[in-house]
Amino acid sequence: MSADHQVSAAHRLGAEDITLGYGDRVIVDGLSVDIQPGVITTVIGPNGCGKSTLLRSLGRLLRPKNGRVVLDGKAISTMKTKDIARIVGMLPQTPVAPEGLTVADLVARGRHPHQSWLRQWSADDETEVAAALEQTGIADLAGRTLDELSGGQRQRAWISMALAQGTDILLLDEPTTYLDLAHSLEVLDLVDRLHDDYGRTVVMVLHDLNLAIRYSDQLIVMCAGRIIAQGEPADIVTADLLREVFGLRAEVLEDPVSGRPMIVPIGTRHIRDAHAEL
Repeated sequence: MSADHQVSAAHRLGAEDITLGYGDRVIVDGLSVDIQPGVITTVIGPNGCGKSTLLRSLGRLLRPKNGRVVLDGKAISTMKTKDIARIVGMLPQTPVAPEGLTVADLVARGRHPHQSWLRQWSADDETEVAAALEQTGIADLAGRTLDELSGGQRQRAWISMALAQGTDILLLDEPTTYLDLAHSLEVLDLVDRLHDDYGRTVVMVLHDLNLAIRYSDQLIVMCAGRIIAQGEPADIVTADLLREVFGLRAEVLEDPVSGRPMIVPIGTRHIRDAHAEL
């Protein structure tokens, strides 16, 4: 990526007393959050708690019923779409592309916020697309269509598009959806490397709790539209929290690889077997 995109993570994103929902249904009510710049933050919580809804509002894909999402002190609703798109990149859970679209064409779409009728496609755009493809390790797939790719390769292509957009902040809604464990690790390793190399602020939604813990500097734990806890994984992940938020019986041990907390679920069979051994 070019020098002007070796970002300083100066942009700040947050929400102030927002209420979110669809139609008459309220999912998030009175929520405030400040996203710490320059780190990877992952939102976790049970299904239906409002994780993706919150992320959509931070990316201005969903307008709050009350309150406001704030970018650098300004209400995001008052900003021009292209101005936001130069700072915040959003990758939804199930992105859709036209049939037959090549990887190179998809990634080139990330440059649209930087163009206008006065500034059309340029050599700089070409350079940014090539750099994004190299960063994600899929330059050799540029001429192939998305339909030909594996799940992991396809996710890399979408992340390449977000990188070509040149934003300081990346919002990723379930970037490992439909991927097996090996490909999930591949994608999260990529996100982690991009964060380390370029200082980007990353906000993700993940369902896999252990992966969220391993790859996040900060966790936001949600339940029923509220934030229950926020902080470093080692400070907030406890057996009591897991029982309260997820209804999950578990032991929290030290991950032998990362040194962070590791969740070991306890099923009824394990309880029954333990009693049988007594």
